[in-house]
Amino acid sequence: MNLDELNKVAVAMTANGKGILAADESTGTIKKRFDAIATENTEDNRRDYRELMFRTAEAMKNHISGVILYDETIWQTAKDGTPLVDLIKKAGAIPGIKVDEGTKPLPNCPGELITIGLDKLADRLAKYYDQGARFAKWRAVIDIGAGIPSHAAIHANAHALARYAALCQAAQIVPIVEPEVLMDGDHDIDRCAAVTEWVLKETFQELYYNKVALEGIVLKPNMAISGKKSSKKASAQEVAEKTVKMLKNCVPGAVPGIAFLSGGQSDEEATAHLDAMNKIGGLPWHLTFSYGRALQAAPQKAWGGKEANVAAAQAAFNHRAKMNSLAALGQWKTDLEKKAA
Repeated sequence: MNLDELNKVAVAMTANGKGILAADESTGTIKKRFDAIATENTEDNRRDYRELMFRTAEAMKNHISGVILYDETIWQTAKDGTPLVDLIKKAGAIPGIKVDEGTKPLPNCPGELITIGLDKLADRLAKYYDQGARFAKWRAVIDIGAGIPSHAAIHANAHALARYAALCQAAQIVPIVEPEVLMDGDHDIDRCAAVTEWVLKETFQELYYNKVALEGIVLKPNMAISGKKSSKKASAQEVAEKTVKMLKNCVPGAVPGIAFLSGGQSDEEATAHLDAMNKIGGLPWHLTFSYGRALQAAPQKAWGGKEANVAAAQAAFNHRAKMNSLAALGQWKTDLEKKAA
């Protein structure tokens, strides 16, 4: 393992004002997105849609540091025959790959899940490295509900994340460590912060036991946020303050950067929350974004599966990338959204 090289990649992934585009939706997930815009879920349409983003020159060059790809996408070529990986590299961004294989119910833990995909991961990582991937992603899913999460579920998922991270570093690939506490319930922000703190502490303990070098990872956590069904919605300032406090309690300063997931927040919420955190400042790590929906919902809608709409979709992608880039610098303002509209 060359830690200097891993660290260089991790630092570049969370560089000032740049963030990660999560374009790693599984075929099933992108079907839901395409259904919403009345577009057929074919391999060509999936390729065309992702190609239009990777060819959005301004966003890719100025605001996007890396792109998380799905297995299908990393092997695909653009319409003109250029490998999609090469389009990403040409724009100055780093190609990455989602390597987990989804979730399964965790035995003896009703309502809880474990992420699978560790078997043969070492072999897959070697192939992805040869194809140009320099970072990977593995998502653990922790739900909040009556009597959950259990320690068994948190421990099992933290252990799997650490094993994945160790395998990545051995393959000279930077692991994105993503323990996601879901915002689906009716819990308030304090419950989310407490559970996330528990999950992060367990995760860093397992990373330590598995000898993972923290200088060569990127953390992708959820923010401290009220559940979607909660009657008490926290303000952007409260989200920022409680998330920063939670991170300070759990994340060693050796970690080069933290790239948040948007986790079902609206486009503007995800941007406002990130901006408010960066306005607090004085943190040991760069705080940026690793957004899927919060970067893609607007371009998807503008595109609608039609070639005639590619320019409009690229303009929408440019705008969201720029807004999040400003938020990663603590320089975003609400009226910038209104100007664009």
